[in-house]
Amino acid sequence: MVKRVLDILLSFIGLMVASPVFLILAIITGCSSRGGVFFRGPRVGKNGKEFRIFKFRSMVKDAEGHGKWNVGDKDPRITKWGHFLRKTKLDELPQLINVFLGQMSFVGPRPELRVYTDMYTEKEIKILDNRPGITDWASMANIAQYKVFTAAEDPDKAYLESVRPLKLKLQLYYHDNNNLWIDFEILVLTVLKVIFRFRKLPKGPQKVIDDYVKEHEHAE
Repeated sequence: MVKRVLDILLSFIGLMVASPVFLILAIITGCSSRGGVFFRGPRVGKNGKEFRIFKFRSMVKDAEGHGKWNVGDKDPRITKWGHFLRKTKLDELPQLINVFLGQMSFVGPRPELRVYTDMYTEKEIKILDNRPGITDWASMANIAQYKVFTAAEDPDKAYLESVRPLKLKLQLYYHDNNNLWIDFEILVLTVLKVIFRFRKLPKGPQKVIDDYVKEHEHAE
């Protein structure tokens, strides 16, 4: 309940404070290419309920579902302006609307496509107990995942094999270890990582990453 109240308050303040930037980005996005201002793709939210995510459109109109699900930096569907939006993460700014509406939270597992949540195991399905968020431990670990997709011959295969396994482990860790203080810590570290490329994570999520790397190396 407290988390939801804070989400409403902070998202409202964020939308008000960022409204000048929001307006400028919206105008440039709408004028730079055909297709409108927002991308409103379907995502799976809390308890498996579907909603439409808000993002500034960074790709050509109706791009999702017409090509690979996962997008590398060289994907021809990305607009010239879209490259800037995606690189700076400014395309994510409109998700403050989703937070205000209660479809998302500031912190929580990133909302997935139905095609991927349908793959959840009995253990992984509990990830949907949490309201999806703008950022989480997995977001920080994979903040430059587009580089993986750019280098990969098949971005969707790269996501399934190289990105998603660790992402799921970190999301399960968050499910089992979360509170308001941890959420605040994630928000602060996300800002540091985006602006200053801060690399260090707390012991808990870092151990999840280290254990995954060791398991992966042993498997190979």
